[in-house]
Amino acid sequence: MTSEAGPGEVGERRNVSDAVGVVVLGACATWSLVTATVHDGRPEGVLLAVLAVAAGYAAGRICGALLPVAAPCAGALAGLGLAVAVPHLVPGPQIVAPLGHTGATAALLTLCVGAACCAAWAADSPAARFAMGSLAAGITVTAAFLGSISGFIICSAVLLCSLAAGRMHSRRAGIAGLALTAALVTGLTWAVAGNSLPEGLTTSLDGPLTQHRIQLWQDALHMAHRNAALGVGPERFGELSTTATRTLLSDGKPHSALLQQASEQGVVGVVLLGASFCWVLHGLWRSPRPTPVVLTAGAALTGLAAIAAVGNALSFTAVSVGAGLLAGLATARPLADEPPQREAVVRPRRDRLTP
Repeated sequence: MTSEAGPGEVGERRNVSDAVGVVVLGACATWSLVTATVHDGRPEGVLLAVLAVAAGYAAGRICGALLPVAAPCAGALAGLGLAVAVPHLVPGPQIVAPLGHTGATAALLTLCVGAACCAAWAADSPAARFAMGSLAAGITVTAAFLGSISGFIICSAVLLCSLAAGRMHSRRAGIAGLALTAALVTGLTWAVAGNSLPEGLTTSLDGPLTQHRIQLWQDALHMAHRNAALGVGPERFGELSTTATRTLLSDGKPHSALLQQASEQGVVGVVLLGASFCWVLHGLWRSPRPTPVVLTAGAALTGLAAIAAVGNALSFTAVSVGAGLLAGLATARPLADEPPQREAVVRPRRDRLTP
């Protein structure tokens, strides 16, 4: 279901959304520099992530306009190949214990499933839709084959959400549901770190999350409480966390994007992280693409947000680029929509020339 507004109004909304995106991403980069200057931190990782998202989004908007079916299909295949060929997604020595890189693999495969489903909904022929749907199902099975249980679960959830999106006539309720899901996962992560959950529920989460991860979250929350305004500075968590310093071959991350922002960049960093996700959802809501495409991309990006809330997926450039690319593909206006508009302008002239 596309927007019923006229071309001028749609273009104005898209310009506003793009302007908001520039402001939000620019603020993320600027604030990382501010906190790094105050605390002698290292903002390069944040700046690279912002650049990766912006580059992926721009590429997605261009490719989605030119090739609305082929571009997401190619992106899904490229991401699948990367996840299979380079399981750890980074060169050099691998830090696999005690938490490893399974979150990054799950995030990348989730984005691949979302892209394949978007291609399926954008395709015209039933054969192409079946092929893209089969690709999405194959990626989901691959997640299980690679040992990423969380990836298999979230990929399956994206598939189910994509099927449900085909029956929805309004995207407003779907976008609201995605926002609520992200908020619940965020609140649960914060509650676990603050030891605010009932004892039975906390005990049941110790296994899937691991006690080591929860201790990292608690260190991050303590840093956030002591340095609420500016945090401790980008990339300084590993130096100040007692759990990280006691861990052999630690990657220096709290394994939660939310708590990393809170500990290293303070309240403003958390607000900017939430604003980035809200900007993506707003762009999807105003997107000229069909509702199934929009909600499928939103489901995949919400799945990524859930993975990032309990892991370090956003620390990998491939994941950041993939997130921006999928968002750009789902908000692009395909050039195929232009000819009917031109015909609507030309027909009255032909009618006047007809005797």
